[in-house]
Amino acid sequence: MKAARVEIDLTLVDRLAAELTRRSARVATAESCTGGWIAKTLTDAAGGSAWFEYGFVTYGNNAKQTMLGVSAGVLETYGAVSQETAEAMVRGALEAAGADYSLAVTGIAGPDGGSSEKPVGTVWIAWAGPNGQVVSELFHFDGDRDQVRRQSVSAALSGMLLNLDAMTN
Repeated sequence: MKAARVEIDLTLVDRLAAELTRRSARVATAESCTGGWIAKTLTDAAGGSAWFEYGFVTYGNNAKQTMLGVSAGVLETYGAVSQETAEAMVRGALEAAGADYSLAVTGIAGPDGGSSEKPVGTVWIAWAGPNGQVVSELFHFDGDRDQVRRQSVSAALSGMLLNLDAMTN
């Protein structure tokens, strides 16, 4: 039996684009388990070059270290799927891109790679703003690999929109 398809609400992109444009702000993404899907979704919107700055796909730990400056110590101590790594990724993206805002996603989309401590569907998402303020949240998504990734994209976009004000003040 095939699982139901989870849809990404593209109005989130339109609303985020309008809000970033209103603020004359630019956003960067740092993605692991979503593999660039968030950047793709953002750049599907016409005029995205006015507010989308960079998209880092840092699937492996080496990429997280070299592109985003995530320390080996953070990865060894907490793992690639952790609050500490997500927050290091989002700070690294903000700094490397010179953007006003950034978001980062790291998780276990499956079907393999999960553990009892971090089962498939475990995803950390972090958002950062111009004052260096970081907000992060742990998600536990259900479904197959595609569904976990789709839910991660939606949560990252909606979280960015919801947290813009908190990260600016």
